[in-house]
Amino acid sequence: MSDSSGYAGPRALRELLDAVLTVASDLQPELVLQRIIRSAVDLVDARYGALGVIDEDGTGLAQFITVGIEAEGRAAIGALPEGHGILGLLIVDPRPIRLPDLRAHPDSYGFPPNHPPMRSFLGVPIRVRDKVFGNLYLTDKTTAETFSEVDEELVVALAAAAGIAVENSRLLAQVRAMALVEDRERIARDLHDTVIQRLFAAGLTLQGTARLADRPEVVDRIQQVVNDLDVTIRHIRTAIFGLEVARLHGRSLREDVIAVVTEAGRGLGFAPQVRFDGPIDSLVPQDVAEQLVAVLREALSNVARHAAARRVEVCLDAGQELALLVRDDGVGVAAGAPAGSGLRNIQSRALALGGTTKLEAGAEGRGSDLHWRVPLSR
Repeated sequence: MSDSSGYAGPRALRELLDAVLTVASDLQPELVLQRIIRSAVDLVDARYGALGVIDEDGTGLAQFITVGIEAEGRAAIGALPEGHGILGLLIVDPRPIRLPDLRAHPDSYGFPPNHPPMRSFLGVPIRVRDKVFGNLYLTDKTTAETFSEVDEELVVALAAAAGIAVENSRLLAQVRAMALVEDRERIARDLHDTVIQRLFAAGLTLQGTARLADRPEVVDRIQQVVNDLDVTIRHIRTAIFGLEVARLHGRSLREDVIAVVTEAGRGLGFAPQVRFDGPIDSLVPQDVAEQLVAVLREALSNVARHAAARRVEVCLDAGQELALLVRDDGVGVAAGAPAGSGLRNIQSRALALGGTTKLEAGAEGRGSDLHWRVPLSR
């Protein structure tokens, strides 16, 4: 990357420019963060890299995105870092730090079981409008024993561009959110004034037609269609209520669930089906919603890793309790098999909220059904 004098040569500068352009090429917040850490790893030939997003209190890490460790390796390590040891140095004192051997530093916190060994270290803060947004952590330079001063300067420059990209993505998200509020109002109005009224009129017409039929099977078929229309109307009214609540409170558990399902679809290779029932956004408290999202992410991750499924359903129902069902048509549950760490995490989250978890074989012995229930009348 540089010559012996410490000068950043043309190749290094070209790669820095490429990295800056890569980081700035996307405005979706999650993709921006992934591009930042991948670009940093490539820029200085690091084997491993991570981007830690600082929490609201400024004392720990709220998000931790890694490069260089596969999904199975991350799962074996367990819980993500919270910002202790060397990682915490940049939180307490947000200045670049370069170490030949991070294990020898007095603040070294050590590695958890199954963590790959790491030696050389380079850490650089990312600032958004003079406030530290997060930190870049790079380890094990592959083309030299340690990271150089030039490497540090290159990553500092990339971090400056990254801060601008993060700010741009935030501004775009705010603009989209404003537009989404207007869309919610329009969609809710159209659903109520047009769609529901037409479905209701169709149901009345069918009921009138049923009185003219002289064959019992025809009457039964018409009545079944009327019942289906009633269910559809109930679901639409629930959706309308959810749209109004999301508009007033600025949060939507439905949107969070859809985001998790969409993300999981990339690992599954197909999009899971999702069904909501009940006033999800108004009944579910924030603490329960956070646990539900974590459980759903874990459940879908387990399906992607172990089930070899071709179809997945996610059903969420809110009433006296919040009931989540994740159903797949994969290899199923082996009788007597011990619960893995993922299922144990799901169970512990339910217990903490006074709820239950049940994993059972699916219909006809194929696939599995995960039931996760917690009370809402606390």
